[in-house]
Order: sequence, then structure tokens, then C-alpha cells
Amino acid sequence: MLSVYLICVGKLKEKFYKDACAEYVKRLSAYCKLTVIEIPEAKLSKDPTLGEIAGALAKEGEAIRTRIPPGSRVAALCVEGRMRSSEEIPQMFPVPGRSPEKHMVFIIGGSYGLHPSIKAEANTQLSMSPMTFPHHLARVMLLEQIYRAFKISEGSSYHK
Repeated sequence: MLSVYLICVGKLKEKFYKDACAEYVKRLSAYCKLTVIEIPEAKLSKDPTLGEIAGALAKEGEAIRTRIPPGSRVAALCVEGRMRSSEEIPQMFPVPGRSPEKHMVFIIGGSYGLHPSIKAEANTQLSMSPMTFPHHLARVMLLEQIYRAFKISEGSSYHK
């Protein structure tokens, strides 16, 4: 069974986000070993300077890097990434026994995104849309797309 990691900067606080994520985590348990890792968002002043933001992203980036298991295929979610259709998402996943990677890792940054080094080190940069979404909503959307990817792979009618 494929191991899928979702590394997120920031902790879910709102019940509606927690409930939606919990539903997809439950559904995904039949298809993969899912691990959701929350990295604390770096503390910033109310009106942070570019230097403070860069420092916070660097700190978050190091925390992310230490959580990526060896032998992983990594997708960093970022606005400059490539948009993909739902049908293309399953093609991103390593195939057990046929791919050198053993894990699929998705990374969602915090309010200010991801450190450039994390994006550069990722196998792929993925954009969900040119629109801006709260990063907590992006987590729900990504979990749904991961679930949809497994349903597409099995030929289910879930994906219409």
C-alpha cells in the first residue's frame, strides 16, 4: 500500500475544516497509508518586513525538510506550479514495485507560501488554481483530489 504524506504549515482550527479533512482521511484509509503532518507556522509581527517573512519561510522550510521521508516523490503546492486535471493527478503517484520512490509527499505552505528551496527541491510544483485560497481550504481540496485520484485509478464512478 502506498504511503502518502501531507505536510502542512499551520494547524487546522475551524471545525468545518477539521470535519471535512477527517472525512477524506477516513475514505483514503482504504487506498493508502496517509500521514498528515502539521508544521507550526512561524510567528510574525503584525506587519512583517520582507526579511521577517523570508526568515519565517526558511524556518518552516527546514521543519518541512526534516519530515520528508527518504525515497519520496514530492509535490509542492504553489501558485507558480503547473495546474493539472484530476485525471493527471494519479500519474503523479509512484507505482509500488515499478517506481524508485516509495512515498508520495504533498506540501502545503502557510499564509506566505513555501520557501523557494522547498519548491526547487520538489519533483513537481502543483498549482490548484490561479485563484487564492486559504491554505486550510487547500488542504481539504487536496485531500479530495488525492481521494479522487485513487477512485479514478480503480475506474470508479465517483469521478464523473
